[in-house]
Amino acid sequence: MSTERITVGEVSDGDAAGQSVELPIVDILTGRGFITGKSGSGKSNSASVIAEKLLDRGYSLICVDIDGEYYGLKEEYEILHVGADDECDLQVSVEHAEKLASLALEQGVPIILDVSSFLDERDARELLKEVAKQLFAKEKKQKQPFLMLVEEIHEYIPEGGGMGECGRMLVKVGKRGRKHGLGIVGISQRPADVKKDFITQCDWLLWHRLTWSNDTKVAGRILGSDYRERVEELADGECFMTSDFQETLRQVQMERKRTFDAGATPGLDDFERPELKSVSEDLMGELETITENEKQRESRVQELELELRDKEEELKRLRAELEEAKDLSAMAERFSRAMLEHASGRAFRDDITGRQSELHEHDGPDDSGGTVVTTGDDERRKRRTATENRTTDDGFEHLQSPDFGAGRMAEAVDGSDDETDETTPDDTDSTDRTETEATEPVGDVEPSFAGTSERSVVTELRETIDALDPITRGMLARYRESGSISPLDAHVAAGGDGDRTAAYRRNGQLRAADLVAHAGRGGYRARLRDEIQARHDGRLDEHALDEAVARVTELLPATETERSGEPTDGEPTQSSSDDSPTASAGASGTDTEILTGLSDPDATTSGSGDDGDTDGTDETVETEIL
Repeated sequence: MSTERITVGEVSDGDAAGQSVELPIVDILTGRGFITGKSGSGKSNSASVIAEKLLDRGYSLICVDIDGEYYGLKEEYEILHVGADDECDLQVSVEHAEKLASLALEQGVPIILDVSSFLDERDARELLKEVAKQLFAKEKKQKQPFLMLVEEIHEYIPEGGGMGECGRMLVKVGKRGRKHGLGIVGISQRPADVKKDFITQCDWLLWHRLTWSNDTKVAGRILGSDYRERVEELADGECFMTSDFQETLRQVQMERKRTFDAGATPGLDDFERPELKSVSEDLMGELETITENEKQRESRVQELELELRDKEEELKRLRAELEEAKDLSAMAERFSRAMLEHASGRAFRDDITGRQSELHEHDGPDDSGGTVVTTGDDERRKRRTATENRTTDDGFEHLQSPDFGAGRMAEAVDGSDDETDETTPDDTDSTDRTETEATEPVGDVEPSFAGTSERSVVTELRETIDALDPITRGMLARYRESGSISPLDAHVAAGGDGDRTAAYRRNGQLRAADLVAHAGRGGYRARLRDEIQARHDGRLDEHALDEAVARVTELLPATETERSGEPTDGEPTQSSSDDSPTASAGASGTDTEILTGLSDPDATTSGSGDDGDTDGTDETVETEIL
């Protein structure tokens, strides 16, 4: 093949006029060529002549037909014509690219890739890119000479930029295809619009007639300034030929193609389509299988799209139902809260912390003498069972709103004389009995408060402290005593050693239980008082809070400060916050009377010595307050 040549025309001018023009087949198949000329000048005829000569010798090629000009080759040659319309032997898509490359290289089947029939130019470019990519990849292994003819190459490799992936693939074939045996011929009627890098790298070029000034300038720069005007005077089918394998530039008259000229300008004569050769059924069967598989895939894709659309509609419906259910749930929750508020006579709150969310609320001290009544969950359930037959109306007649004695104290100070004077022993007994019953649950209503010892928060904290080892409890006591102290100092003061790791481990236990808090500069302070008040949502008065703290700190070892009677926790208490001279004089008896009066106003009244003397009661209360 290295010495084989094809005759394509004869010299039409000069001393060598009439001599045959031959081209080496190997350089045509593996090299880079460029054929240009205005419409009607004969450029497509020259490309067809070269194709016919190669097909006559049994060499395969692929023609990328952008205008439907090459199907006439089927008049004499068995060529596979593929595209997107019914005029083609087979409708193909990008999925056929690998099979087309295999047929062309491995089985030597000539192919006309008719991209003119694609409605979407993007599909045509994608198919051409994939075919070129597959040819390039397969030629790396096979090293078989093969030629690509690409019509209107300026559409893919433009001079002004905007080159897509398809153009870049064709440029890659032009630059690197030769060493793999893959050649390319670009055909264009506008050389000014073709990327100059492609033109200047071509091994052989045919310049047919050009008339537009930009195109003739390109011809003048490459052929020489003398040929800028001469290229405009060339006859149909006549061209200037330059090549690396022929040193001289020759003016050549190309032969006329033998097959049907599908690209000729239509005349007035009746058009008769030639009888074209068909491709073997075996070859078509393989491609039709690919087409059928692609149709099935597209059908499946459509089914999945419909299913997806149905799923989206179902999801939309379910979301709407979920939103409706959320609205109904919120409405039901508001209704249940309203019913609970109506039944319990108080507002139900979400922000109550600790065990308050479980409605474990407590009553104040009983008015019968200040004794503390402890009521657990089991006791409350027993009383609820025993009283479930009692009617709600009867139960509510006995309910009173306890106020920790503050209301009665205010009544005494404000001079509620009539109610005090009218109190008889019978009334007192009735009142005591009624208030005792108020701590009992009636129906589904539980008492709003209970004694200090009943507070679940106190019980929990006592259990937490009791579970600590003695040194850790001692550290908590030192934190209360000092206000702010480092864990190591507290550890040593509590009887521990100077082991920093052990000190901070025990301090971590206290922090995890929310019994201490960081006070800055490496120190910590006790927060028992803050924790109890926080768990009761800030609703405890100072007296009740002091009692709760006292109940919890009973489990702590006494410190030197506590033994001397000084306040702890670094926080003012009811007795230590009074800066008056009377308080500093150590009026401990008065403090005791005030605390007793706050917890049991009736006990204060009875202490006056005259149940019926309201004035005496007022004096006693005022004296105690002072």
